[in-house]
Amino acid sequence: MIIGEIQKTGTDRIIVTVKEFKGKTYIDVRNFFENDEGEMVPTKKGVSLTPENLDELIRLLGEAKKQLPTEK
Repeated sequence: MIIGEIQKTGTDRIIVTVKEFKGKTYIDVRNFFENDEGEMVPTKKGVSLTPENLDELIRLLGEAKKQLPTEK
């Protein structure tokens, strides 16, 4: 199930999905590219997380955001 996507370039996107693999549920954050037929195809660049790891990732992303310079 696709949750959402972020456009990176004209043909590349980051797509967030929830899926099952071997009876377990995962959150997948992966780079996709548009092939010559216009289909979005997953790449090897990405990560699959268990629901238990998701809260920790969200916390770490929040910490990373705090380290970014503020816009003026």
